[in-house]
Amino acid sequence: MYVPAVIYVLAASGVVQAFQLPDASILTRLHIPSFHNIKRSISDVLSPGASCPAVWSTISSELTPLFLTNGQCNNLARQAIRAAFHDCFNNGCDGSLILAEECSRPEDAGLADICSELPKIKSEHGVGMADLIQFAGAHAIRTCPLGPGMPAYVGRKDSSAPAPAGELPPVNGSGNSLLAMFKAKGFTATDLAALIGAHSVSTQFFVDPSKPGASQDSTPGTWDVTYYRQTLSGTAPFTFESDKNLAAQDEVGPVFKSFVANQLGWSNAFVPAMVKMATLGVPGGTSSLTDCTSALPGGTQKRDIKAAPMGARKN
Repeated sequence: MYVPAVIYVLAASGVVQAFQLPDASILTRLHIPSFHNIKRSISDVLSPGASCPAVWSTISSELTPLFLTNGQCNNLARQAIRAAFHDCFNNGCDGSLILAEECSRPEDAGLADICSELPKIKSEHGVGMADLIQFAGAHAIRTCPLGPGMPAYVGRKDSSAPAPAGELPPVNGSGNSLLAMFKAKGFTATDLAALIGAHSVSTQFFVDPSKPGASQDSTPGTWDVTYYRQTLSGTAPFTFESDKNLAAQDEVGPVFKSFVANQLGWSNAFVPAMVKMATLGVPGGTSSLTDCTSALPGGTQKRDIKAAPMGARKN
């Protein structure tokens, strides 16, 4: 049974307040934790996400209206998702995308708005840039209708040293070369097939300037599997050559095809692949970071997809 976090907090508070504690000086002499510390310790155990700094909940509340327009995820959300990938793939998740001004590179074209917005949030709240980029990416994924319940972790180290240029996957790359690039980073064919599905909410402006804003499926404001079906059928408004190549690649292709009309299957593959992406270059991975998933808005969970009427699922 699901119990809201606030109930746990109140319960923990009530338990502590029921104790008849002596005066603080006696507690100190007896080496017994103070009332405040006992209360905090119990709350930390019983309250999910208690170790996540409260500032991330504040940031989350600020990001939601930035990422939604008329109930759909918008261009800033798309940029946040793309930025999360671009900061991590070529040299690990270190914030250098913004701190080293990599956003001005041709390969990062189209990220200007998010690269301008996130430094303002960092300055106001004093959080790390690497963490903020990944938190914003996870938040944007959850914000999109049907977006899966992405987790978020904080505690990465920032770096202002620029990552090597020219190491991001090219939009015209062959299926074999793209898979080799991802395998070199520790990803599988399944990971790649799932990650490329983020193009469900993407639009293009620079690959073909004659078609600015062209989307990679007909529902760019919704995180759904329409992308897989329309890429395979050739009916998408605009398809990158690399996506066509991956859909036909020997290892990636079968997985790519399996996500057609399979929202749950895609979500189950995408989330762990994106967590792997969000911890590239982080010693110890998620075990060395603080879980701040509790600060994110609610996303589509497995039980929600299973319970949704067939007509409500995006295929």
